[in-house]
Amino acid sequence: MKKLIVNALNVILILWSSYALACDACQLRQPEITKDLTHGAGPESNWDWFIVGIVILITVLAFIFSVKYLVKPGEKDEKHIKYSVFSDENITL
Repeated sequence: MKKLIVNALNVILILWSSYALACDACQLRQPEITKDLTHGAGPESNWDWFIVGIVILITVLAFIFSVKYLVKPGEKDEKHIKYSVFSDENITL
């Protein structure tokens, strides 16, 4: 079973990597920084790069905060809803 899963993941990664990389026609229309990474027309103005930068910043911040609050949520209030959900009173068998 483990070998089947590993083989399936390998096939998915190989197919995904060939799909994710830009084709030859798209490489000609892209600027140097995104030449091998994406399909379609490249950024047409500096505003496009600004928008891409903002999206990258939001994505990185969202990832950092999600990991931070997943690892150490910091909720100490005993009246918080998580304590009522996970209390022994709510366990039904």
